Formats: sequence, structure tokens, C-alpha cells
Amino acid sequence: MEHYYRELVSFLCARLGNRQVAEDVAHDAYLRVLERSEGERIEHPRAFLYRTALNLVVDRHRRHQVRRAEPLEVLDSDERWHSPAPSQRMQLDQRLALMQQALDELSAACRECFLLRKLDGLSHQQIAERLGISRSLVEKHIVNAMKHCRQRMRQWEG
Repeated sequence: MEHYYRELVSFLCARLGNRQVAEDVAHDAYLRVLERSEGERIEHPRAFLYRTALNLVVDRHRRHQVRRAEPLEVLDSDERWHSPAPSQRMQLDQRLALMQQALDELSAACRECFLLRKLDGLSHQQIAERLGISRSLVEKHIVNAMKHCRQRMRQWEG
């Protein structure tokens, strides 16, 4: 299924007009398909992958529309946005610690690709150039890191 990745990113980029957003949606689609397909065979993987990606685009658009409709004054006056309750803060701290633990389990190259993408916002090409590796290896590292972190969080929270 990995051989559909570039094709899917191009397809999404044409619809979204932004390569980084297209790559993020493609990653999320791959993760959903990988999680769903564990233990079961998908009859038409390419079609399933594209349908999943398009569903994610629709979800993303809906969330964006809701966010735009929310008046900023409501967010400013809403106490929840300024300081989380102590129990929420503790829960967030615990989740961050678990995420750090999951990241520590990855190889250095895999972790670095993931962090450069998610924290620094670098494109796959920029990461490849910075680390001196191929773009396809960067893509594999990021997908593997996301899959690993999601699996570990499920195990720990489950």
C-alpha cells in the first residue's frame, strides 16, 4: 500500500492547494487504514485509502467551518480556554509523559523525522535535505512514528 503514497499526496494537494496539509491528511489516512487492516485483508486497498483520505478532508473542512463560525469573544470570555482544571492539567501532563516515552522507543532517525515534521513544521523534502536521507525514507519514518505512538497510547490508556 505504501506505493500509493505519492499518488495520494498529489491527488490531495490538487484538491487542498497545500502540500503540507495534503501530506498530513495522507499520513492520517494511512494510519487509519493500517489500524483497520490489522488482522484483516482489505479487498480494494487503493480505493479504501482514497475514500478514507477524502473523508478526512471533509472532516477537516467541517471542523474549519465550525471554528470560523465561533465568535472570538466567546473564546475570550470562556474560562476553560485560559486555564485547564487541575485534573485536566494532570491528565495532559500524563499524556505528554506517555507520548515522550513512546517517542523514546523509536530509533533516533525515526524520532527526528517525526519531530521535525510535527514540531518544526518542515516539509518532507526539507527534512530529507537536512538529514541527508531520501524523501521516501522520511515518509516511512513519519508514518511508522505516528503508528507506533498511536498504538502505545492506546495500550497505555486502554
